[in-house]
Amino acid sequence: MALDFAHLLTSFLLLFVLSPFVAPRTLEPTESPFAKTLRNLESLHKGQTAKGLGELKTYLKNFGYINNDHNLNTLPDRFDDTLESAIKDYQKFYGLDINGRLDSATIQKLSLPRCGLPDISKHNRNKNGLIMVSNYTFFGGSPKWQNNRRDLTYVYRSSANVLDINEVRDAIQNAFISWEQVTDFTFNQVDEGQHADIVIGFHSRDHGDGYPFDGPGRVLAHAFAPQDGRLHLDGDEKWSTNPSSNLVDLESVAVHEIGHILGLGHSYNLNAVMYPSYSHVKRNLGRDDIDGIRNLYQY
Repeated sequence: MALDFAHLLTSFLLLFVLSPFVAPRTLEPTESPFAKTLRNLESLHKGQTAKGLGELKTYLKNFGYINNDHNLNTLPDRFDDTLESAIKDYQKFYGLDINGRLDSATIQKLSLPRCGLPDISKHNRNKNGLIMVSNYTFFGGSPKWQNNRRDLTYVYRSSANVLDINEVRDAIQNAFISWEQVTDFTFNQVDEGQHADIVIGFHSRDHGDGYPFDGPGRVLAHAFAPQDGRLHLDGDEKWSTNPSSNLVDLESVAVHEIGHILGLGHSYNLNAVMYPSYSHVKRNLGRDDIDGIRNLYQY
């Protein structure tokens, strides 16, 4: 018996030593194709030409840094005056060194996943460029929920199955509570089939609202101004309600998008939940968020 046990132990140790070590699987951060493109553009400046600059111009146009009526088809991969001006406005909005070049800090900020709504609209731009008189912004025309409508209802309606519905409910409810605590709004869930002011859902790629998602790692979500009520989350992201650094926190993104639902635009205050880029968990409203919503509704 002792001999058999010794033989078995020796065989086990030999197998352990000779077997290759298998590291535990980890979830790596998702890098979008756009982020990879940006890495190749670092250090470029006006007058140069490089593949990928056209894609960057389209990105900056989508988020309000290039006028919608500007034609990007003429020498799209040329670093021209239009791109330099857009980069300067982007750098101004995000508190970066305003040099008009694709330096490392600008590339890093451009690479972050973010909300799908523009940072700049016509109401905070004039012929001389970006105007910023406060950190927070509103949608053009400052739309808000009218007729003293403060008791809003919401429903879940998804085309992509991402998280357990109970996890989703808890995270979204917490996000609504954050806004309830600083406003006179209340939010209550209703059953599917009932009328709801706000419709929340996970969707992938083209989902019928004219603003298709782009897959993992770039645009996380978008929402529409009052009184539309649509709040859409990209079903291709790695969502979590208890995230590590490699996952996207549902509650943080929901707090941000609910701000849009109520009428807030983006803030260039890094501590505000309405800051457009996502880099870490940020569930608590900042002073800028509170000032913005109270200014909009004249509390």
